[in-house]
Amino acid sequence: MATPLTDQEKRKQISIRGIVGVENVAELKKGFNRHLHFTLVKDRNVATPRDYYFALAHTVRDHLVGRWIRTQQFYYEADPKKIRDGWQIEEADDWLRYGNPWEKARPEFMLPVHFYGRVDEEDGKEPKWVDTQVVLAMPYDTPIPGYMNNTVNTMRLWSARAPNDFNLRDFNIGDYIQAVLDRNLAENISRVLYPNDNFFEGKALRLKQEYFVVAATLQDVIRRFKTSKRNCSGPMSFDSFPDKVAIQLNDTHPAMAIPELMRIFVDIEKLDWDTAWNITKQTFAYTNHTVLPEALERWPVELMEKLLPRHLQIIYKLNQIHLDHIASLFPDDMDRIRSMSLIEEEGGKRVNMAHLCIVGSHKVNGVAEIHSDIIKRDVFRDFSELEPEKFQNKTNGITPRRWLLLCNPGLADLIAEAIGEEYVKDMTQLQKLNDLVDDDAFIRDVAKVKQDNKLKFAQYLEKVYKVDINPASMFDVHVKRIHEYKRQLLNCLHVITMYNRIKRSPIKPFVPRTVIIGGKAAPGYHMAKMIIKLITSVADVVNNDPVIGHKLKVIYLENYRVSLAEKVIPATDLSEQISTAGTEASGTGNMKFMLNGALTIGTMDGANVEMAEEAGEENIFIFGMRVEDVAEMDKEGYDALEYYESLPELKQAINQIKSGYFSPKQPEMFNDIINMLFHHDRFKVFADYESYVECQERVSALYKDQREWTRVVIKNIAASGKFSSDRTIKEYATEIWGVEPTDLKIPPPSEPREALEETARALRKN
Repeated sequence: MATPLTDQEKRKQISIRGIVGVENVAELKKGFNRHLHFTLVKDRNVATPRDYYFALAHTVRDHLVGRWIRTQQFYYEADPKKIRDGWQIEEADDWLRYGNPWEKARPEFMLPVHFYGRVDEEDGKEPKWVDTQVVLAMPYDTPIPGYMNNTVNTMRLWSARAPNDFNLRDFNIGDYIQAVLDRNLAENISRVLYPNDNFFEGKALRLKQEYFVVAATLQDVIRRFKTSKRNCSGPMSFDSFPDKVAIQLNDTHPAMAIPELMRIFVDIEKLDWDTAWNITKQTFAYTNHTVLPEALERWPVELMEKLLPRHLQIIYKLNQIHLDHIASLFPDDMDRIRSMSLIEEEGGKRVNMAHLCIVGSHKVNGVAEIHSDIIKRDVFRDFSELEPEKFQNKTNGITPRRWLLLCNPGLADLIAEAIGEEYVKDMTQLQKLNDLVDDDAFIRDVAKVKQDNKLKFAQYLEKVYKVDINPASMFDVHVKRIHEYKRQLLNCLHVITMYNRIKRSPIKPFVPRTVIIGGKAAPGYHMAKMIIKLITSVADVVNNDPVIGHKLKVIYLENYRVSLAEKVIPATDLSEQISTAGTEASGTGNMKFMLNGALTIGTMDGANVEMAEEAGEENIFIFGMRVEDVAEMDKEGYDALEYYESLPELKQAINQIKSGYFSPKQPEMFNDIINMLFHHDRFKVFADYESYVECQERVSALYKDQREWTRVVIKNIAASGKFSSDRTIKEYATEIWGVEPTDLKIPPPSEPREALEETARALRKN
């Protein structure tokens, strides 16, 4: 057996033989052209002298790389810990420290973004935003390839840079520290993802981030639009702007794009207000992603006045015109006028960003049928009554390329063998699997793929978490953002209930389960972090109790992320989608699990409703209150104590948490959770506990019959075709953006340019 190589020997083996010799002029020219085209992504028609310089520099650098590699030391990557002693700990993930080979910096398109300053309106002049602080936005482009169609689109991201002359005066007079601090403050805009906005400084940074990306993007969009018009005769016209540009506001985070585009049109391009507003409204559309009041952004007026004074002026003017219109239709309805205002007055003046999005967009949509109904009927009822044609539904979807072909190749191949490969581009063809629901060979093959995935994931869990996993147990998985409305606490109470039942009757038959919970809490969300600590504390007790053995294990997945999702989803038997009815907008994890052969236990919430419609409610484990039940309970009042007193198993579980059974060194550790559950639980965990536990018993009963379980799995996979992102994006394109899909395929680069021009002509003709 060969002796393992040392790091030094490995370094010696790095090959440098492929690097061109400088004496070979032909190869040097080839390297120059290769870098011009593929490193700089330019051709000779658009390349500048600077581009030629960089192409030559890259070519010369090739001759240095061999010696460079030989002199480098290995970098060893530290293992980030996200859960420490059961608590979530945030640690910096410097994911760009070694660079990103997929992105291309575009410094030639760097743009200024302004903050602070004041609005100069002296002598009746047009308002002018002056004395601003400038931060530069550096674009980075990432190619986004289509599937089997030669199309590669661009995702452009922005990085904050301080201008070279940033506080140069301070630096020159010796205040080096202040100059460096100010520079860091400017570049912090793109340095920290999701700052804790419980504090004023965090709020200011969050608003800066949101404005920074939309301001840079809109300047870039305007530049591109003008470039497309440069060969047109006559003065620059923006009349066709909405025909060429569609901007989808993905929740309220990019809402500042509306006043920013108005500022550009009115202040810079000198359009009159009405023309600018008409173009702006036709350009924007708004997707709402949440009905929770605390998640709908509201920015303090004092913060916006300091950070973006001109934009606040624009918002005030938009609001005045909007409220005048409402008052003309409902002159005596002050409550309606107040509820529809862009500016909230109660508890301090704040800008309601959702209202700004609705007023400034030509279309508004939710992301599942039940969610879209709720925002029309309840959350934004006054707006939908005023403009019912503006509101639509666009049910979310997932891509089968990543969430089946890539992460679950065994199942993808099995399906392809059964119905062909066209389902990859047309997921509705999965319906053909219904013909195989009673095919014993196919049932066995589906079950084998699942078991293979479970074995692989069990090995991963044992290696990472040092817990012995029973791969024959039901893998019961609940992975998503940690939040009270997603009710990880309800799952935890069921785990404690199962634990108590096994302890009470150790020899009684029990369907073994491995309960896997994962997700991240927002840095400033105390209750979510307490929920994580409770789950990990329960896991410590359950996993180390010899009476429990292999019947029940609990794993908390730390640092849950896409790469981990690609491991756990194909291995899942039961998918937990248990939010309080009416709180989850849609969900997409539920769709990924369904496509990968997991059965769902869930409430009638979000996309679960449509999943039940597609698969048949008898093939999904539905429990708990419906939306109307929750609304009725809100009217009558929710009494947690009543459920606690009437349900013995619930009472036992709560008493164990309260008494310190799962935290013996700190018995009062979970008092905040107990207090919330009894006095401030908006999501009514106790109200659905009994129904949830009974539904879990139905799950266990079906799991004992593996043939029938797998038949239901096949029915669910066959019914998942609706939930393709291809369908979702096509609906956005045709019903909101005014873009018709085409089957025309772009010629590959190996074909002459004439072929590209011919395809472009055919597209214009269509």
